Amino acid sequence: MLRMFMFVLAFVTFGIANAEAKDIKVGIILGFTGPIESLTPDMAAGAELAFAEASDSGALLGGSTISVSRADSTCIDSAAATTAAEGLVSEGVTAIVGADCSGVTGAVLANVAVPKGVPMISPSATSPALTTAEDNGLFFRTAPSDARGGEVLADITADRGVSSVAITYVNTDYGVGLADVYEAAAEARGIEVTTKTPHEGDKADYSAEVGVLSSAGGDALVVVGYLDQGGNQIIRGSLDTGAFDTFILSDGMIGDSLTDAFGSELNGSFGSMPGSTSPGALKFAEYAEANGVNPSVYVGESYDAAALIVLAMASADCDISGCAGSDDSASIADNILSVANGPGVKIYAGELAKGIRLASAGNAINYEGATDVNFTDGGEAFGAFLEKAIEGGSFVNASQR
Repeated sequence: MLRMFMFVLAFVTFGIANAEAKDIKVGIILGFTGPIESLTPDMAAGAELAFAEASDSGALLGGSTISVSRADSTCIDSAAATTAAEGLVSEGVTAIVGADCSGVTGAVLANVAVPKGVPMISPSATSPALTTAEDNGLFFRTAPSDARGGEVLADITADRGVSSVAITYVNTDYGVGLADVYEAAAEARGIEVTTKTPHEGDKADYSAEVGVLSSAGGDALVVVGYLDQGGNQIIRGSLDTGAFDTFILSDGMIGDSLTDAFGSELNGSFGSMPGSTSPGALKFAEYAEANGVNPSVYVGESYDAAALIVLAMASADCDISGCAGSDDSASIADNILSVANGPGVKIYAGELAKGIRLASAGNAINYEGATDVNFTDGGEAFGAFLEKAIEGGSFVNASQR
């Protein structure tokens, strides 16, 4: 009887391990052109690192491999982003990493992901409006909402002794949402807001906006915008006219291209962005650099988005003998929360092969990854924030919030 049991167990295990291998298609949609184009190549590389890790493991769905298709969200053109996402779906992608900016993310969710039943995990869309978007359980984000991000930035502003600010914000879902939260939080902390002025992201000249901000005055200028378009030009105009010399930067303004352009002119400026100094974050930074990936803004969140998709695949179709896994879109969406929140064996960056094998054997896993992933029931990341300061012409981590 024991020999018969052993034979049956071996047969079942062999069957799970040798499920028919296939080529699984996934999509990445980010703004490879537009106001954050300097950030997105690294973000895409972070996601592709996780997908390659899963393919190379030989353990995903019987040795299946993952093929990645990229699409350009433009960050700001919802129609173009929708068309690009439709192209991914027509290619047969089973899940999407993206989009990036909040407005285009909402458009892709409403017009493509929900109608087609394709799960999407954004690494960087932070608008509070996305919290209540109709998503049919298909939308998740590894970056925390600006509902908390604005509060954190106001805390940092108060802690640094700033008593009055002018605010300029890009006129998008991201800019409006974050500026509103920041304004209310700043005033609640006794900080005077002298003006809150919108700007468009694609103008050739911002002298009128700089003039309004200069007339209002303040100890510092809060720039809620994008570092490659609009926000950087307002900073340039403010410095050249002497309107402001200290800038408080939203996450969309933080990146090497800003300090490459301005250097020590921005010394003393500061801001905040999602991130942490946890062991998981440090482990990811080492792992990314060892594989030629720059662990910069939203790269960890991009890696985590891809890793969650992979581990959700491995954790599907389970019975007493283990998990056969599935690349079905609905199965992926159904398993993301359990993979992210556990309880189970903690999985970090560079450990996806381990996570896939554990999940395939029917063991519970708890993906921590680069950003200590943990979701609300609605797929919102709790997340942590880094206070960033510009010293010696470069961004440095000042503290974790």
